[in-house]
Amino acid sequence: MRSIAILAAVTVAILPIAGHAQTTTTAPSTGTSMKQDMDTMWAKIKGSWTQTKGAVKEQWGKLTDDDLMEIQGRREKLVGKIQTRYAISQEQADAQVSGWEQKYRSN
Repeated sequence: MRSIAILAAVTVAILPIAGHAQTTTTAPSTGTSMKQDMDTMWAKIKGSWTQTKGAVKEQWGKLTDDDLMEIQGRREKLVGKIQTRYAISQEQADAQVSGWEQKYRSN
């Protein structure tokens, strides 16, 4: 009877660890894939910046032509320019760009 109680206690103690290990091994691969998708998308945006900057200008009208020339399809530059022109936090600018990316990806 005592061996059954010990076995049950060991099983209960191991299950959460095994479940946690499984979760942590699948999560990074999903994040890596998402980052690769984003990198690929921004490589395409950079490659077709002449066409894409019209959509960016339409979304953020306060960006100047000089801003667009400086951005040249680089996400971090776009976030920074939006932050400056609209006097918002980096988090707000990043959220706006993320929303635009979703719309851009669906086209």
